[in-house]
Amino acid sequence: MPWHSGLDCWDNGLYYGLLYRNHSSEVMTQTSLAPSRHPLRGYIQNLEAGQALLVDSPANTLEVVGILKSYGVILDAYSINLQHIAHTQYLKLFPFFKYFNGNVNGDRLLKHWWHNRINYEYAEYCMKAMMWHGGGKLDEYLDSAEFKANVKKLIKAKIKGNPFLQLLNQIFPEFLPEQMRMMAYYSALGQFWRVMADMFLNLSDRHDRGEIKTIPDVVQHIQDGLVADAARPIIYRVELGGTTYDVLPPSANLAFLMETAVPYVEAVFFRGTPFPGTISYNAQAGQIPPDQSLFTYGALYADPLPVGGAGIPPTLLMQDMRHFLPDYLRRVYQASLRQEGDLLVQICESFQKSMFCVTTAAIRGLAPYPLETDNPQEQETNRAYLESWMNRFLTSRVEIINQPSTMAD
Repeated sequence: MPWHSGLDCWDNGLYYGLLYRNHSSEVMTQTSLAPSRHPLRGYIQNLEAGQALLVDSPANTLEVVGILKSYGVILDAYSINLQHIAHTQYLKLFPFFKYFNGNVNGDRLLKHWWHNRINYEYAEYCMKAMMWHGGGKLDEYLDSAEFKANVKKLIKAKIKGNPFLQLLNQIFPEFLPEQMRMMAYYSALGQFWRVMADMFLNLSDRHDRGEIKTIPDVVQHIQDGLVADAARPIIYRVELGGTTYDVLPPSANLAFLMETAVPYVEAVFFRGTPFPGTISYNAQAGQIPPDQSLFTYGALYADPLPVGGAGIPPTLLMQDMRHFLPDYLRRVYQASLRQEGDLLVQICESFQKSMFCVTTAAIRGLAPYPLETDNPQEQETNRAYLESWMNRFLTSRVEIINQPSTMAD
């Protein structure tokens, strides 16, 4: 069943989201379409033939499924905490216990201080990246008159009887509304990760039952999951004093795919944010592009070596995932040259492979026409679409992850 998602033009001119379709993994019928001249034409041919950006092999399949199982466990925890913050910590200037999910005790405090816990800071890093890069109807709605009117009612009720917040709101009238914009992203990202966590954990279960055997199987599973929840509404409301306040109401018509999945891919997979300590933020040094649409600090570009170092935000995610690796994936890492001496780097490499699979599902699902079409005009349109994607992958790690040395069976 096709999903019409409207026209959503990204900064590189790519028509991303003309039609959302559930495509099969069959090899496309040969036609007279001329071979692409693009530097990454091999990947275009693979996509047109029902393959993925990651080469299919038993080793890659095991690695991707295993890392996504660990990632699914972490996303489950991240989602719960983001929703907890959105519903209980809004308009609090100093939410000291926001990472405790409402369960604060001495034992958890000690574990928190000793960092024997889930690193929820990484979830906030992704949320802030989405909020900063913006894009889509969610970003537009947060600047709308309806949103401002809704949060104005909530703020008025929240600061009633609090002279300090009342004074703060008078002096800085945009401060508290901006806090609620951030809370909206907490909630939206939490809802997005709820879907993705279930999807990845189900993928692992299907692999254990022998239903997932190849990389195209992985891609199809993810694509089917995106289709199933494409129109899932993104709603955010809070309770205060027995009254419900809509922050992201149903009338905003915000949906899972275009309002969370697409902005997340753009903000986290592609753009990201420059990692402190690795480059200069000095404009005169010229190490950061002047246009944030040119940022290439996302998961598809990141060098695993600095990612595995202290002070780099994705390090927190790698640290979290190391605790939930399935035994078969840990054995793969132990058989490597350094065994677990560079575990975070190995986890990052596996994670990048899995994210190229997720990106493949997005590319296939949002293509103007099914990539297996044998209609010459549709093939030509798809070819232009795929070449636009490949332009963004020119400086990514797509060729590095597909080197034979990283994919021995």
